[in-house]
Amino acid sequence: MSTTDDALQASPPGAAAVAPMSRREVLQALSGLFMGMFVAILAATIVSNALPVIIPEIGGTQSVYTWVVTAELLAMTATVPLWGKLADLFSQKLLLQASFGLFVVGSLLAGFAQDTTMLIVARAFQGMGAGGLTALVQIVMAAMIPPRELGRYAGVFGAIFAVATVGGPLIGGVIVDTSWLGWRWCFLLGVPFTLLAMLLVQRTLKLPAVARRDVSIDWLGALLLTSGVSLLLLWITFAGDRYAWLSTETALMVGGTVVLLGLAVLVEGRVREPIIPLDIFRSRTVSLATLASALVGVAMFGGTVFLAQYLQISLGYSPTEAGLLTLPLVGGLLVSSTVAGALITKNGRWKVWLVAGGALMTLGFGLFATIDAQTSPWLLGLFMVVLGSGVGALMQNLVLAAQNDVPAHELGAATSVVSFFRSLGGTIGVSALGALLAHRVAGDLSVLGGGTSGGGEAAVPDVSTLPEPVRALVENAYGDATADLFLVATPLAALALVVVLFIREKALQTTSGAQRLAEEQAAVPVH
Repeated sequence: MSTTDDALQASPPGAAAVAPMSRREVLQALSGLFMGMFVAILAATIVSNALPVIIPEIGGTQSVYTWVVTAELLAMTATVPLWGKLADLFSQKLLLQASFGLFVVGSLLAGFAQDTTMLIVARAFQGMGAGGLTALVQIVMAAMIPPRELGRYAGVFGAIFAVATVGGPLIGGVIVDTSWLGWRWCFLLGVPFTLLAMLLVQRTLKLPAVARRDVSIDWLGALLLTSGVSLLLLWITFAGDRYAWLSTETALMVGGTVVLLGLAVLVEGRVREPIIPLDIFRSRTVSLATLASALVGVAMFGGTVFLAQYLQISLGYSPTEAGLLTLPLVGGLLVSSTVAGALITKNGRWKVWLVAGGALMTLGFGLFATIDAQTSPWLLGLFMVVLGSGVGALMQNLVLAAQNDVPAHELGAATSVVSFFRSLGGTIGVSALGALLAHRVAGDLSVLGGGTSGGGEAAVPDVSTLPEPVRALVENAYGDATADLFLVATPLAALALVVVLFIREKALQTTSGAQRLAEEQAAVPVH
């Protein structure tokens, strides 16, 4: 038997009741977890190329266009901390199945939606399910697998995250362009795979039934936290579009966010079972990993989400070609996350990968800040490999560092906090940098009058229909504006690098979360 197998199967003293899963059992359980996670992430991105077809067919407006995206994002981001806390209190397997169930219900409702209201509600159900899967898959992995072994699997998780994020728009475009499928299959496609994932998880996931103490759910804290985050996300989504960043609406929404989140902090500090235990931030590693994760979210999502638009408008590629051209980004992330995970498992050293990832991500954004409408696709591919390699080495290992530094009974909260702030940072980045791009493009195209201003997502010009002088102006405007986005993202990535430099490396634990939880509970006398 290999050393790795020994690490997985060795049971620590005092934890004999919690038999660790074998390598085969872990891989079988992960097949269901990863399949469900892939489908959930895919659902968030697959509609991006399909919405221009979907919205007119069901009689929607630009407002509906925005809400179809926002509803899923709001529900997912706002519920991640709640799912994480529930995972510390109740059966993680049961919660996983509930997440799958919500996602299936949302997908079916969206696939058979007859009007815009039904579609928006369906997207909210999808978002709640995806929020559960986003938090719970990583929590369950930590419960099954010791941190020392978790690196190799976390690398695969990061790769799946990247492939689904980048591949979603490509798959969505192919579906809506295929006459015998149609846009409804953007939502229905994931249903059979989710049901299969549910079956695999039910049959293969064998987490120990560790007795939980009497629990009380902090519903007030959950309401305040969810309301505050939702209001913040709504402001970020609509600022610069429906109203100015400096406006009465902004003052009211930001003020309301501060009040709600302030009350949430007060409540969380007083209740017995807070949704986000404030004492986890006493851990220097958790605090710094959370901050770095938020910065990674702002930089990564805010910068890369506009790459497809740049490839189509500035360089003139079709949606399918633009999707294929982002494969080097996926490849870099896939290789770096997998290699980093394997080497972390082999030698137990993880901080070097955080630092290397932060440095490569900063370099990648700096390189992208030099692009324009004449940049070679080969050069872009090289830049993508550098950026993807950095993100792959950094993103999931921030979660690993936080999980390794907290008691087992706070694994769920720590995992969900890091994931939550990454998603929140990504939302802020997409909105803020999108507003910057809109302002820059509108300024550059102001000489054309109102007809071709490219500020909004739905008003992107079709460059193939433009006369040559105008086409060149539009291509250059989007090329220069996209470079500006990466220029803004570069110092954010550099700040993330500075933050991870201050994270202390701690030896990875060799027992799983479930074993550690059993040990912790055995040490506490039962009254």
